[in-house]
Amino acid sequence: MRRSLSISGFASASCVALALSGLFGAAAIANDRLIELAKDPENYAMPGLDYTADNYSTMDQINTGNVKDLRVAWSFSTGLLNGHEGTPLVIDGVMYINSSFPNNVYALDLNNPGKIKWQYKPKQDPAARAVACCDLVNRGLAYWPSDDSKTPDLILSNQLDGHVVALNAETGEEYWKVENSDIKVGSTLTVAPYVVKDTVLVGSSGAELGVRGYTTAYNVKTAEQVWRKYATGPDDEVGIGDDFNEANPQYGQKGLGLATWEGDAWKIGGGTNWGWYAYDPSLDLVYYGSGNPRPWNETMRPGDNKWTMTIMARNADTGNLKWGYQKRRTTSGIMPASTVMMLSDQKIDGKDLKLVTHPDRNGIIYTLNRVNGDLVRADFLDDTVNVWTHVDMRPGIPVRNPEYGTRMDHKGKDICPSAMGYHDQAHDSYDPERGLFYLAINHICMDWEPFMLPYRAGQFFVGATLSMYPGPKGDRANYLGLGQVKAYSAVTGKYKWSVMERFAAWGGTMATKGGLVFYPTLDGYFKARNADTGELLWKFKMPSGGIGYPMTYEHNGTQYIGIYYGVGGWPGVGLVFDLQDPTAGLGAVGAFRNLQNWTQMGGGLLVFSLDGKGPYSEDVNLDEYSTEITTDGT
Repeated sequence: MRRSLSISGFASASCVALALSGLFGAAAIANDRLIELAKDPENYAMPGLDYTADNYSTMDQINTGNVKDLRVAWSFSTGLLNGHEGTPLVIDGVMYINSSFPNNVYALDLNNPGKIKWQYKPKQDPAARAVACCDLVNRGLAYWPSDDSKTPDLILSNQLDGHVVALNAETGEEYWKVENSDIKVGSTLTVAPYVVKDTVLVGSSGAELGVRGYTTAYNVKTAEQVWRKYATGPDDEVGIGDDFNEANPQYGQKGLGLATWEGDAWKIGGGTNWGWYAYDPSLDLVYYGSGNPRPWNETMRPGDNKWTMTIMARNADTGNLKWGYQKRRTTSGIMPASTVMMLSDQKIDGKDLKLVTHPDRNGIIYTLNRVNGDLVRADFLDDTVNVWTHVDMRPGIPVRNPEYGTRMDHKGKDICPSAMGYHDQAHDSYDPERGLFYLAINHICMDWEPFMLPYRAGQFFVGATLSMYPGPKGDRANYLGLGQVKAYSAVTGKYKWSVMERFAAWGGTMATKGGLVFYPTLDGYFKARNADTGELLWKFKMPSGGIGYPMTYEHNGTQYIGIYYGVGGWPGVGLVFDLQDPTAGLGAVGAFRNLQNWTQMGGGLLVFSLDGKGPYSEDVNLDEYSTEITTDGT
C-alpha cells in the first residue's frame, strides 16, 4: 500500500472523520505498546529514550569503574558530508539510522550489523537545500508498533523538502507519503517525528524565512490529518479555548495571537518548532516549544507577538492548548523555545510536583508545573548572562538589561548570550536518582546591529548583522572556550559541577545508572564523565565532530553505546559550505572560525562496548564470504 497525499487532500469532513475513528479505535493499545518497548533495555524506541525525554538509561553494565575499557565494537558510514543530528532507534534487535539530506534511512540487523537489511533513499526536491536555515540536518526517526493485522510496524521519517513518509519497518517499503511543508515559502522539515497513540506529530522549520509555524498530527494508519495548530493567528487555529491558561491568566488568554501583532504580521511571524517533544500519558499532554518570531529586528514587529517563544502543553487528541507560557515579551527574535523539554516528578518546597524543565536559548533554564503551567523556577544557565537582570516570577517575565539591548539604531556589544543562545538543539538528560539535569550548553556572546528589510517569500527574513565570539570565560583571542557541560538541580537551582569545552557540546548528553554522563563535542571527541563529580573518565576521537546525542541499548546481554559523528548544523555551516565572512551563517562562521583546525566533514555511526565486544569479536568468521584457505598457490 502506498499513499501520496498533499495538504489540500485533508479538507473534507469524511477524511477527518476517518482519521478520528482510526485514532480513538485502538489508541490505548498502541500507546501502551510503545511505552513497554521503551522500558526494555534492548530497545531505544523514541527520541529521548521514553516519553519523559530524560535520556536516562537504567543500565549499569558500563559504569564509572570500567568505562575506561570502552572500545569500538562496530561502525557505519552514511556516505554523506553534512551534519548528523539526532540518534538512531533500536527496536527488537534492529537498528534504524537516519541521515542528513537526502534523509536516507537504513535498517541493520544487530546480529550482523555489517550487512544492510534494507535502505530507503528518497528522491527529494534539491531546492530544499537553498532554503534550509542551518545545514541540511535531520533530527531522527519515530517508530509506531502495529496494533492490528492490516497495518505493519512503521518507521516515520521527515524529509527536508517538506514530506513525511511512513516505511514498513520490516521491509523499508514506502507505506504512505504526505506533503507537510511548502519549500517555496521556505518551510522545511528538520524535526524528528513524534509518535503519540496512533498519531505522529510533525513540526515545521523556516522561521528565518518568515514561515508561520505549526504542528500537525497525522493518523499513522491512513496519513490523514487529525489536527493542525499554529503558533500565531486566530484562537481556533492556535488551539485556544475557554480554559486556556486558566491557572495563570497573567500569561495571556484569548485573542492574543492576532492582537499582539501589527496588522497581518502574524501571517509571516515565525514560531516554527523544529526541536524536541515530551508527553505525559496520565495528563494526555504533549510538551514542546514554539520558535522565535520574525524578523529578528524587533522594531519591525511591535507587540508581544503571541504565541511565539512559548512553552506549550497541548492535548494529544485535539491539539488544543491547556496552557502556554511565553518566556518574554517582544525582544530580538533569536530565542526560540524549540529546544528540549524534560519531564520529572520532584519535591520542591515540600510539594510533590509534576515538572517540565526547559533550558532555553535565552540563557535561562525554566521549570514549570506541567499540569497547569505554574512557573516554579527560572535560573540563569551561567553567571555571565547579561541580557537580563533577573526574572520577575509573578508575571514570569525576564527583565531586560538596557545596556545590552538589541533595539534599532543601536549597535549592541558583548551581548550574552548570542543569537546561538546559551543552549540550542542539544538533547539533554536527567538522572532521577541524583536529581540532576546534565546540560550541554554554549558559551557565546555577540555584537548586534539591526537593519530594516522587506519580506520576500522564500528568502531570509532576519534584519540584523551579527558578530559572535566566546563568552567571558573563554579564550576570545583564539576563539576557543565556546561551550560548557553542567550538572543542575531544579530543586535547589544550583550547579553541582561544570566544565568548559573548546567548542560547544552541540549534540547533548545521556545519563546512565552506571554513574556516567556521555556527550560528543564539535571538535570530534566523545566523552564520559563521572555524573557526581564531572571528572573525565574516558574519551575517544571520532572521525568528525559530533552534533548528535548519545544512546544506549542491550543486545545479547551486552550494553552498547551509540553516537553519530558528522560535524555541521548551525555551528558548522562555515566549514560545511566553505564560508569565510565572519558574519555569514547568521554569525556562526566567525564564532567557529577555528573549528576547521580540529575536525573535518563526514558522517556515520560509532557503536562502543566494553573491550569492543560485539558480533564480530565473538565470532570472527561471522558473515565471512568463505572460510576456506588454500595453500597450493592457485
